[in-house]
Amino acid sequence: MTTIADSRVRSAEASIPAAGDRARTIRNIRRLIWLYLVLLIFEGALRKWVFPQLSVPLLIIRDPVAILIYALAFRARVFPFNAYVISLTIIAIFSWAAGILVLSPYVPIKTVLLITAYGVRSDFLHLPLIFVLPAVLDLEDVKRIGWWTIVGMIPMALLMALQFESSPESFLNRAAGVGEGMQLGAGGGKIRPPGVFSFVSGTIYYLSSVAAFMLHAVLSKLPYRTWLLAAAGGALIIGMGVSGSRSTVLAVGVVAASLALIIVVRPALVGKLGRYLLLAAVVLWLITYLPVFREGLGILSDRFVEGAESSDSSVLHGLVTRTLGDFIDGLQAVSRAPLGGFGLGVGTNGGANFLVGHAEFLLAENEWSRILLESGPILGLAFLAWRCALTYRVFRIAFRQLTYGNTLPLFLFSAGCLVLLEGPFGQPTSLGFAVALGGLALAARNPENDEVEPDDDEPNDIAETTPPRVQRRSPYAERLHGARVTRSHGAVNR
Repeated sequence: MTTIADSRVRSAEASIPAAGDRARTIRNIRRLIWLYLVLLIFEGALRKWVFPQLSVPLLIIRDPVAILIYALAFRARVFPFNAYVISLTIIAIFSWAAGILVLSPYVPIKTVLLITAYGVRSDFLHLPLIFVLPAVLDLEDVKRIGWWTIVGMIPMALLMALQFESSPESFLNRAAGVGEGMQLGAGGGKIRPPGVFSFVSGTIYYLSSVAAFMLHAVLSKLPYRTWLLAAAGGALIIGMGVSGSRSTVLAVGVVAASLALIIVVRPALVGKLGRYLLLAAVVLWLITYLPVFREGLGILSDRFVEGAESSDSSVLHGLVTRTLGDFIDGLQAVSRAPLGGFGLGVGTNGGANFLVGHAEFLLAENEWSRILLESGPILGLAFLAWRCALTYRVFRIAFRQLTYGNTLPLFLFSAGCLVLLEGPFGQPTSLGFAVALGGLALAARNPENDEVEPDDDEPNDIAETTPPRVQRRSPYAERLHGARVTRSHGAVNR
């Protein structure tokens, strides 16, 4: 008996370092996720202003971070081996092989490997992070990220206003890798301010993220200072006004439109807007007196009118047509795509740089067209179907959380749904925001709701889509109480 008891004690003591090591690994994964998000925001600034001579290598600055996150996730046994990751891996392997076979007869093998490797990196490498985030982050972590996102909107709007007022050749308006005078124009001699990002696409996703976090803060009555919400809300309005981008207005509009679904499902939540609507009206009234906002709003209005006139429709109809047209035009590329495609990575700017020596769109600017022309109708449609299935899955989980009164997943989904569906993954900023917004929408689940039995129509593999949250405990507590016994949740724990 004594021998048996001693062996049990030794076994328990042996498990303590392992549990403590796993806890440290989880903390390191969280730190790396924060680093990934910080680099997502500031990599454009590094490429434009700090290290312009390293603009090209800095394009992939987040790749080593993602790979290290995967390595630590394997070590901590939180890497999500679910149907989405497995099917994505299969599509990636076949797409890479097809690209090599298609390009090899015409291009040196070294160049082929570089092009296709960049294609794998653009389309597939970062996407499993969407499922790693909810495995190691919880609702409080996402709220913390949201607070910093809201705070960051204030200096971001100031920078965008300065860029709008500056000439296109100003140092503030440098474009990564190409210097001054290369940012997209908005009209009237003004550019579309990119803020700290390389191009205006970054501000589109950032402003929609700010709108998502702010609306959740208001509806949930988070303990944020009123002056902070007023300042950030005003900064958001200024950023939209000087953006010169119809896509920015559309992206923020999609987030605001999600309030309609909240009204239907949880109308009591909308009643909490009350005094904030009055505050927003006052802030908007004050902002209209700013010359830079009035000038920016005039240019933005002209762009909406010109877009409507060119399509012989109303402004709203023009926006809807433009959005749906990207999907329709993309699917029409099926008839032009050879069975094996033209080669994975050829349609990205990075792949074009390896192939012809400079960045350009060799196949199509439209994301769905690029994917179909690169990988062909079979693998291309498989990847597009995967993106559609993922987007729908995130929506189902976000909607379910809404029924419990948690609005944050729905707002984050609204901010990221378009980039998940049709965002250009060959552009690193778009890819990063697709990963961040999709993963944070899953991580923003309320743990208390996970214990509720799913509906009859809810698939049983929900735990595979969003891995079980890692319970936190200090190293001291781990040593004091020993490792927790975790229950199996399907393939995630294997």
